[in-house]
Amino acid sequence: MARDFDIIVYGATGFTGRLVAEYLVQTGATRWAMAGRSPSKLGEVRDSIGAPTDTPLVTANADDPASLKAMAERASVILTTVGPYQLYGSDLVAACAATGTAYVDLCGEPAWMRGMIDAHESAAKASGARIVFSCGFDSIPFDLGVLTLQEAAMARFRQPCPRVKGRVRTMKGGFSGGTAASLKATLAAAARDPSLLKLLASPFALTPGFSGPHQPAGLLPEYDPSLGAWVAPFIMAPINTKNVHRTNFLTGHRYGTDFVYDEMMVAPGLGDMGKAAAEAIARINPLASDKGPKPGEGPSKEERDTGHYDILFAGLMPNGDRIDCVVTGDRDPGYGSTSKMIAETALCLVESEGDGGIWTPGALLGAKLRDRLQAKAGLTFTV
Repeated sequence: MARDFDIIVYGATGFTGRLVAEYLVQTGATRWAMAGRSPSKLGEVRDSIGAPTDTPLVTANADDPASLKAMAERASVILTTVGPYQLYGSDLVAACAATGTAYVDLCGEPAWMRGMIDAHESAAKASGARIVFSCGFDSIPFDLGVLTLQEAAMARFRQPCPRVKGRVRTMKGGFSGGTAASLKATLAAAARDPSLLKLLASPFALTPGFSGPHQPAGLLPEYDPSLGAWVAPFIMAPINTKNVHRTNFLTGHRYGTDFVYDEMMVAPGLGDMGKAAAEAIARINPLASDKGPKPGEGPSKEERDTGHYDILFAGLMPNGDRIDCVVTGDRDPGYGSTSKMIAETALCLVESEGDGGIWTPGALLGAKLRDRLQAKAGLTFTV
């Protein structure tokens, strides 16, 4: 079925959606449209970001499933920044799965993701819809970082590393207001339905029918001898680790059925100073403060442009051999880098083929997406 557009950016009047639309203008993308509830606000954003005056505007509302289905039928890929997805995303996933439309989002809500897998994966496989969750800072750098490391391990050792440590070494720039809102919505959902707590706690929440070996909890500061540094809990680890395990699951356990993976932040300083820093980091919840951006708000262009991140992945072999991969990004993780990553994921879907289903970026697009991100989106992957 012919579609009117390659990509529709749904939520283009929001802060991150606007950045995505602006990025598509800069890349010279054609056959794309902006979508949201208000045509007048969409027009204002179109004009303010310098988009062509004939850029199509599509009206769609999360409260109107018929409008979402009509939107899905017009596009090859729906790129949605309208979250929290557990509040506003379910009908859109259903519409894309039913119409064979590819879908990308920024979701970091594992209980909702598992619900969508259970409810719509069969329909997506039947229709050919490629549904791809978590296409921003959570979890592309981590998903593709582990994939890159394991590719190198297979080439060097002829087998994957059974133990991989993800360690955030530096990060400048905060999390998005949408990430904070998603966490609060997840906690509220768990309060209403305590059975979700078990799902949220499981590293294998997104691998239906498979549970691997015990995984490190990463909830307390500890000294990491393989890095010679103190490490502290990383707030995004509960979603990233689940996505990494799902990639392994979807690729036929390319990393092995005994694969163990965790993520933590490296604390600055050595010895007692490093320990004190790790303990201080562990006491801080960057998403708990009301001082951060609200959904629809975000940092200035200068703040986005001066942000960055550096993540080390250490692959350990049973005989003591080790291989490392470093992933860096040249913008703040929550907005500048995330908006480029999701836009390039959508463009990659337009230009590639694949089976329908509910995917991770690593399992569906893998090296093809990694190469795009290095060439166009300011990421590096170095073994």
